[in-house]
Amino acid sequence: MKKIITLAAIAGIAISVVATSQNSNQKADTYKVNTAASTFRWDAKKVTGAHWGYVKFSDGFITVNGKTATGGTFNVDMNTIDCQDLQGEYNGKLIGHLKSDDFFSVANYKTATLKITSLSPIKDAKTGSPNYNVVADLTIKGKTAPVKFDAQIFTAGNKVIANATFDIDRTVYDIKYGSGKFFEGLGDKAIDDTFKVTVRVEASK
Repeated sequence: MKKIITLAAIAGIAISVVATSQNSNQKADTYKVNTAASTFRWDAKKVTGAHWGYVKFSDGFITVNGKTATGGTFNVDMNTIDCQDLQGEYNGKLIGHLKSDDFFSVANYKTATLKITSLSPIKDAKTGSPNYNVVADLTIKGKTAPVKFDAQIFTAGNKVIANATFDIDRTVYDIKYGSGKFFEGLGDKAIDDTFKVTVRVEASK
Protein backbone atom coordinates (compact mmCIF):
# COMPACT_ATOMS: atom_id res chain seq x y z
CA MET A 1 0.00 0.00 0.00
CA LYS A 2 2.85 2.35 0.88
CA LYS A 3 4.48 1.60 -2.47
CA ILE A 4 1.26 2.49 -4.32
CA ILE A 5 0.96 5.78 -2.43
CA THR A 6 4.61 6.57 -3.10
CA LEU A 7 4.27 5.80 -6.81
CA ALA A 8 1.15 7.96 -7.00
CA ALA A 9 2.96 10.83 -5.31
CA ILE A 10 5.91 10.54 -7.70
CA ALA A 11 3.56 10.46 -10.66
CA GLY A 12 1.79 13.57 -9.40
CA ILE A 13 5.07 15.44 -9.02
CA ALA A 14 6.17 14.34 -12.48
CA ILE A 15 2.93 15.57 -14.05
CA SER A 16 3.28 18.90 -12.21
CA VAL A 17 6.87 19.33 -13.41
CA VAL A 18 5.90 18.54 -17.01
CA ALA A 19 2.97 20.98 -16.88
CA THR A 20 5.18 23.73 -15.44
CA SER A 21 7.83 23.07 -18.07
CA GLN A 22 5.30 23.17 -20.88
CA ASN A 23 3.86 26.45 -19.57
CA SER A 24 7.32 28.07 -19.25
CA ASN A 25 8.17 26.92 -22.77
CA GLN A 26 4.94 28.25 -24.22
CA LYS A 27 5.67 30.35 -27.26
CA ALA A 28 5.04 34.05 -26.73
CA ASP A 29 2.58 35.81 -29.03
CA THR A 30 3.81 38.79 -31.02
CA TYR A 31 1.64 41.88 -31.28
CA LYS A 32 2.47 44.35 -34.04
CA VAL A 33 2.35 48.06 -33.20
CA ASN A 34 -0.54 49.93 -34.77
CA THR A 35 1.37 53.07 -35.76
CA ALA A 36 -1.80 55.05 -36.53
CA ALA A 37 -3.29 54.39 -33.08
CA SER A 38 -0.06 54.87 -31.09
CA THR A 39 1.44 58.17 -29.93
CA PHE A 40 4.88 59.37 -28.83
CA ARG A 41 4.81 62.85 -27.29
CA TRP A 42 7.82 64.92 -26.24
CA ASP A 43 7.93 67.86 -23.81
CA ALA A 44 11.04 70.01 -23.49
CA LYS A 45 11.76 73.00 -21.25
CA LYS A 46 14.10 75.96 -21.39
CA VAL A 47 14.67 78.98 -19.16
CA THR A 48 12.23 81.13 -21.11
CA GLY A 49 9.49 78.57 -21.76
CA ALA A 50 8.69 75.15 -23.14
CA HIS A 51 7.76 73.33 -26.35
CA TRP A 52 6.00 70.06 -27.09
CA GLY A 53 5.08 67.88 -30.03
CA TYR A 54 4.96 64.36 -31.41
CA VAL A 55 7.11 61.84 -33.25
CA LYS A 56 5.46 59.00 -35.16
CA PHE A 57 6.19 55.30 -34.71
CA SER A 58 7.48 53.61 -37.85
CA ASP A 59 7.07 50.03 -36.58
CA GLY A 60 7.51 47.77 -33.57
CA PHE A 61 6.14 44.86 -31.59
CA ILE A 62 5.29 43.61 -28.10
CA THR A 63 5.65 39.96 -27.06
CA VAL A 64 3.21 38.42 -24.58
CA ASN A 65 3.22 34.99 -22.95
CA GLY A 66 -0.32 34.28 -21.77
CA LYS A 67 -1.20 37.64 -20.21
CA THR A 68 2.34 38.53 -19.21
CA ALA A 69 4.32 40.97 -21.35
CA THR A 70 7.81 39.63 -22.03
CA GLY A 71 9.49 42.13 -24.36
CA GLY A 72 9.26 44.50 -27.26
CA THR A 73 11.05 46.78 -29.68
CA PHE A 74 9.77 50.13 -30.93
CA ASN A 75 11.09 52.39 -33.70
CA VAL A 76 10.19 56.03 -34.26
CA ASP A 77 10.72 58.00 -37.46
CA MET A 78 12.69 61.07 -36.39
CA ASN A 79 11.86 62.84 -39.63
CA THR A 80 8.23 63.09 -38.44
CA ILE A 81 9.07 65.19 -35.37
CA ASP A 82 6.70 68.14 -35.05
CA CYS A 83 5.90 70.99 -32.67
CA GLN A 84 2.34 71.60 -31.52
CA ASP A 85 2.70 74.89 -29.62
CA LEU A 86 4.16 77.10 -32.37
CA GLN A 87 2.68 78.18 -35.68
CA GLY A 88 3.98 79.51 -38.98
CA GLU A 89 7.57 80.65 -39.37
CA TYR A 90 8.62 79.92 -35.80
CA ASN A 91 7.26 76.38 -36.05
CA GLY A 92 9.33 75.71 -39.16
CA LYS A 93 12.46 77.17 -37.59
CA LEU A 94 12.17 75.06 -34.45
CA ILE A 95 11.53 71.82 -36.36
CA GLY A 96 14.45 72.58 -38.67
CA HIS A 97 16.70 73.16 -35.68
CA LEU A 98 15.57 69.95 -33.97
CA LYS A 99 16.39 68.00 -37.14
CA SER A 100 19.81 69.62 -37.47
CA ASP A 101 23.13 68.37 -36.10
CA ASP A 102 22.65 70.56 -33.03
CA PHE A 103 19.98 68.15 -31.89
CA PHE A 104 18.88 64.87 -33.56
CA SER A 105 20.85 65.00 -36.83
CA VAL A 106 17.92 63.41 -38.65
CA ALA A 107 19.65 63.30 -42.04
CA ASN A 108 22.18 60.88 -40.57
CA TYR A 109 20.06 59.14 -37.93
CA LYS A 110 16.54 58.68 -39.25
CA THR A 111 15.36 56.25 -36.56
CA ALA A 112 15.37 56.14 -32.77
CA THR A 113 14.83 52.74 -31.13
CA LEU A 114 13.68 51.50 -27.74
CA LYS A 115 14.42 47.81 -27.11
CA ILE A 116 13.14 46.26 -23.88
CA THR A 117 15.76 44.17 -22.10
CA SER A 118 13.86 43.41 -18.88
CA LEU A 119 10.21 43.43 -17.76
CA SER A 120 9.37 42.80 -14.11
CA PRO A 121 5.73 42.72 -12.97
CA ILE A 122 4.97 45.09 -10.06
CA LYS A 123 3.43 43.11 -7.23
CA ASP A 124 -0.09 44.19 -6.18
CA ALA A 125 -0.21 46.97 -8.78
CA LYS A 126 -3.52 48.80 -8.68
CA THR A 127 -5.79 48.84 -11.72
CA GLY A 128 -4.92 51.77 -13.94
CA SER A 129 -1.45 52.18 -12.41
CA PRO A 130 1.92 51.05 -13.78
CA ASN A 131 2.25 47.29 -13.41
CA TYR A 132 5.72 46.67 -14.85
CA ASN A 133 9.25 47.86 -14.12
CA VAL A 134 10.94 48.30 -17.49
CA VAL A 135 14.61 48.34 -18.41
CA ALA A 136 15.38 49.11 -22.04
CA ASP A 137 18.16 50.13 -24.40
CA LEU A 138 17.38 53.48 -26.00
CA THR A 139 19.21 54.44 -29.18
CA ILE A 140 19.18 58.07 -30.29
CA LYS A 141 21.56 59.66 -32.77
CA GLY A 142 23.41 56.36 -33.09
CA LYS A 143 24.20 56.14 -29.37
CA THR A 144 22.69 53.50 -27.07
CA ALA A 145 22.20 53.80 -23.31
CA PRO A 146 19.91 52.07 -20.79
CA VAL A 147 16.74 53.68 -19.45
CA LYS A 148 14.49 52.57 -16.60
CA PHE A 149 10.84 53.44 -16.07
CA ASP A 150 7.48 52.07 -14.96
CA ALA A 151 4.78 51.19 -17.48
CA GLN A 152 1.19 50.06 -17.59
CA ILE A 153 0.83 47.11 -19.98
CA PHE A 154 -2.38 45.13 -20.36
CA THR A 155 -4.26 42.98 -22.85
CA ALA A 156 -7.69 43.94 -24.18
CA GLY A 157 -9.18 41.33 -26.49
CA ASN A 158 -6.70 40.80 -29.32
CA LYS A 159 -4.80 43.98 -28.45
CA VAL A 160 -2.04 44.98 -26.07
CA ILE A 161 -1.98 48.53 -24.69
CA ALA A 162 1.13 50.05 -23.13
CA ASN A 163 1.40 53.45 -21.43
CA ALA A 164 4.53 55.05 -20.00
CA THR A 165 5.97 58.44 -19.08
CA PHE A 166 9.66 58.95 -18.42
CA ASP A 167 12.54 61.43 -18.74
CA ILE A 168 15.42 61.23 -21.19
CA ASP A 169 18.77 62.92 -20.60
CA ARG A 170 19.61 64.18 -24.08
CA THR A 171 23.27 64.81 -23.26
CA VAL A 172 23.82 61.04 -22.91
CA TYR A 173 23.09 60.86 -26.65
CA ASP A 174 25.53 63.64 -27.57
CA ILE A 175 22.83 66.32 -27.79
CA LYS A 176 24.59 69.12 -25.94
CA TYR A 177 23.24 72.28 -27.58
CA GLY A 178 22.21 74.84 -24.95
CA SER A 179 23.23 72.60 -22.06
CA GLY A 180 24.51 74.32 -18.95
CA LYS A 181 26.44 71.15 -18.18
CA PHE A 182 28.77 71.83 -21.12
CA PHE A 183 28.51 75.56 -21.84
CA GLU A 184 28.90 78.57 -19.53
CA GLY A 185 27.18 81.92 -19.71
CA LEU A 186 24.05 80.70 -21.53
CA GLY A 187 21.75 82.83 -19.41
CA ASP A 188 18.16 82.69 -20.62
CA LYS A 189 19.24 80.62 -23.65
CA ALA A 190 19.84 77.52 -21.53
CA ILE A 191 17.79 74.41 -22.34
CA ASP A 192 17.04 71.63 -19.85
CA ASP A 193 19.19 68.54 -20.26
CA THR A 194 16.20 66.25 -19.82
CA PHE A 195 12.98 66.09 -21.79
CA LYS A 196 9.86 64.09 -20.99
CA VAL A 197 8.22 61.55 -23.26
CA THR A 198 4.69 60.23 -22.90
CA VAL A 199 4.09 57.06 -24.84
CA ARG A 200 0.93 55.14 -25.67
CA VAL A 201 1.36 51.99 -27.74
CA GLU A 202 -1.48 49.94 -29.18
CA ALA A 203 -0.50 46.62 -30.74
CA SER A 204 -2.49 43.72 -32.17
CA LYS A 205 -1.86 40.21 -33.50
